[in-house]
Amino acid sequence: VQLQASGGGLVQAGGSLSLSCAASGRTASNYNMAWLRQAPGKEREFVAGINRSGSSAYYADSVKGRFTIQRDNAKNTVYLRMNSLKFEDTAVYYCAAGPFISDSISEYNYWGQGTLVTVSS
Repeated sequence: VQLQASGGGLVQAGGSLSLSCAASGRTASNYNMAWLRQAPGKEREFVAGINRSGSSAYYADSVKGRFTIQRDNAKNTVYLRMNSLKFEDTAVYYCAAGPFISDSISEYNYWGQGTLVTVSS
């Protein structure tokens, strides 16, 4: 499956931004989907994940209550709504697909190209 992330940009602290991840190729509904991010000089980390049906979502503690992950299987698209953004949310955000939702990047078989989110303080 091919993943195409979009929606990144520059936003002020406290603002909001929405990311999209469009899947093509194999049916995205066959996979659990996740967003991960990598800040400058840091390792890639799990942000949020959603199961195949969209009925369950999981979040890193650092974004819980501020970010929302959703999916629309009819459109083969996964979304990440980010509210109350903080400077430390600045990173390249990647969407990924795999058989499991995990905070381990090795569990994901397919990756999008990443989209940069910059939060100004």
